[in-house]
Amino acid sequence: MNVEISPHVRDTATLLGAGVPYALKALAGRLADDPDMGRPSGVPGILTVTVDGDLFEDCPALVIGYIHEADRIEIRYVNLAFSAEPAADTRDRKRDQPADRAADAVTGREITDAWHRITLWLQHNAPHSHAALHAGASPETITALEQDLSIQIPADLRALWFLAAGDDGVNGWGWGCLPGNEALMTLDAVAAFYRQRMDSQARQDTLNAHRPEYDRITVWKPTWIPVVSHGAADRTSGLYLDATTGYLGRWSRYHEGPSDELDTLVTYLEEAADMLEAPALATRDKPGLVGGALVWLSRLDPSQEDRWRPLVS
Repeated sequence: MNVEISPHVRDTATLLGAGVPYALKALAGRLADDPDMGRPSGVPGILTVTVDGDLFEDCPALVIGYIHEADRIEIRYVNLAFSAEPAADTRDRKRDQPADRAADAVTGREITDAWHRITLWLQHNAPHSHAALHAGASPETITALEQDLSIQIPADLRALWFLAAGDDGVNGWGWGCLPGNEALMTLDAVAAFYRQRMDSQARQDTLNAHRPEYDRITVWKPTWIPVVSHGAADRTSGLYLDATTGYLGRWSRYHEGPSDELDTLVTYLEEAADMLEAPALATRDKPGLVGGALVWLSRLDPSQEDRWRPLVS
């Protein structure tokens, strides 16, 4: 069985410890002999194997994710064990149709690839921004959030939260690593904001009962899941994922209109990765650095203009 390891996974392994590349190579040999040794992860289509760091010199405990296809294995990521995935909790998750499972698997791989492109770039170029990212959430934690909010988390968002469950922002400025310096919300912030907005909608529904249909106000829909906020602690605006349509939308305290472009979570993350890797081709925003932090031009604070350095391809 052929085992493939992508260049970005090899680069990540080098960053995690001097002994990690050897451990990765040793695991690849084991997978070639026993491709089904992994267990299901929280990302559809991806199996995981944990590696005991004590078995290899200069190697921390690891969790490694891979896909197993008919004639090949591809190792998709390697992470420190603090973001290792417990066995997937499939309770209350209805995946009855093979086509749905296959689509979820593809989506999970796309999210994983895009997010690892972003985090690998941060590791190499913006370590302060990388350090602000939270570890991934366990499948049980995400399932508990589903039960708390009474909504099923779509496969793409589940895959992202499995890899990273929030962003603390940088240096007190609240700079997140996503375009516009927006930040991936923590799961606690997601739950609190969702409940707040649903409470606001309940009040509007009471008033809507006495309004003509054309004048009724929608503040929030039950299928809207907040994902990204204006800053690490700034909820004036942000992005939600509509669990029904699969598209991102923007909420705003200032009632700004919708974006002209419809993004899925996959296309949004892929474009962010593209802009980091090829800044000369970036159109929506321009990435740059302030010290060891990623800062996007669209929300560059005037006090930081002298320190900001645009990226060059």
